[in-house]
Amino acid sequence: MIGSLCLSDLQAVMSAERIGEDVCFTQVSTDSRTIVSGELFIALTGHNFDGHRFVKQAAAAGASAVIVSKKQDVSVPQLIVDDTEKALGWLGNLNRNRSTAVIAAVTGSQGKTSVKEMAGAILREQFKVLVTEGNLNNTIGAPLMLLRLGSEHERAVIELGANHAGEIAHTVAMTNPQIVLLNNAAETHLEGFGSLEGVVQAKGEIIDSASATQTVILNADDPACEIWVNRAAHRTVRLFSVQKNNADYFADNVTAEADGMRFRLHTPSGAVECFLALPGRHNVANAVAASAIAVEAGAALQSVRNALAAVKPVAGRLCPRQGIQGAALLDDSYNASPSSFRAAIDVLSDVAEQSKKSSIVIMGDMAELAGKAVSAHQEVGRYARQAGVTRLWTVGEFSRYASGAFGEGAKHFETVEQLCEYARQTMNNAVLVLIKGSRSAGMDVAADYLSEGEMH
Repeated sequence: MIGSLCLSDLQAVMSAERIGEDVCFTQVSTDSRTIVSGELFIALTGHNFDGHRFVKQAAAAGASAVIVSKKQDVSVPQLIVDDTEKALGWLGNLNRNRSTAVIAAVTGSQGKTSVKEMAGAILREQFKVLVTEGNLNNTIGAPLMLLRLGSEHERAVIELGANHAGEIAHTVAMTNPQIVLLNNAAETHLEGFGSLEGVVQAKGEIIDSASATQTVILNADDPACEIWVNRAAHRTVRLFSVQKNNADYFADNVTAEADGMRFRLHTPSGAVECFLALPGRHNVANAVAASAIAVEAGAALQSVRNALAAVKPVAGRLCPRQGIQGAALLDDSYNASPSSFRAAIDVLSDVAEQSKKSSIVIMGDMAELAGKAVSAHQEVGRYARQAGVTRLWTVGEFSRYASGAFGEGAKHFETVEQLCEYARQTMNNAVLVLIKGSRSAGMDVAADYLSEGEMH
């Protein structure tokens, strides 16, 4: 945090009731297990938890005050608010507004974490930078990240995720960024968004926060780009692309190499030859997006070149791993959607061809596809067949439909354990294996087992 905040700062904006003295604090916690003496504890509530159960524990551990939605039997000062999550958001926004850092906010159905990490790496070449950690990108995570802004930070890259309409509008308002980037829209979280059109509209909420003096960066290759450009209206718009050489930021001369991608990056500041130590054309697109953020935030092209060459794969996101029996793995187990599956299969096919290996896809279910679950899995199965994948091994309620669409060479399993045991007996140094599925499918377990030889 920057300086200290006081209960009275929040009391004024939320018309809250304060019990006890006005206490100031320099740190905020929502976890009673990690409370440090003097911190403010906020009792969040959700479908499966209620932080009010741990208020006494937090007070005993040294919390200077608590924010709650109903009066608690504790001796420390407390602020009673209607909504403790909203109070957390207000605190994050109060701290953000004290910062002089240039802040970029990133959203999109896919690639936003990779874009965020690459943009942060580029900016760190020249500045003190705060970058969203882990999955702290929702209505709770975003304000927690904003509360980590310190006076030393000159730049920040904040990731904003969502699974329903209105969520990004809420988090981008508290973030108040000077730069926003919308990476893409795809058929993800359809249970919350309803349709691809719903995703396009909801992701576009990040545009609405920008004023005429702020910059909106959009993907010129996304089918929804024109919708977003029109939505941006009078705002300053920058376009990035790996297909169009009239965009503000674009890549050409893209070539795949054994250990990454080489391309020439064009920007309003000039052009630079780049090497990205990650596989796949989609990662080039992510790198161009990250470069756009960084250059708009003041980074030099040499910083772009240096940082991209040093990028390391993010765990679970097309991360190369050494498999058992000499097999090569591409661990993409972090999450999955139809379009990200297609991109991963493209990478698998390219790398398999270059390395003269046969290709295997180990597939778990893709979640939150609502009424499109069956057809979406069938589509992935057909795409894998058309891309030349040798074998498809599936597990899960809907992935069996991918096996059916793939045809000969497919095999379905009832459990991850059964699949892994079969794979263990089959894999060798002549195969390249892609492991992918939604987080709920537990494919990270398969990735660990097939690279380290034991279940976790």
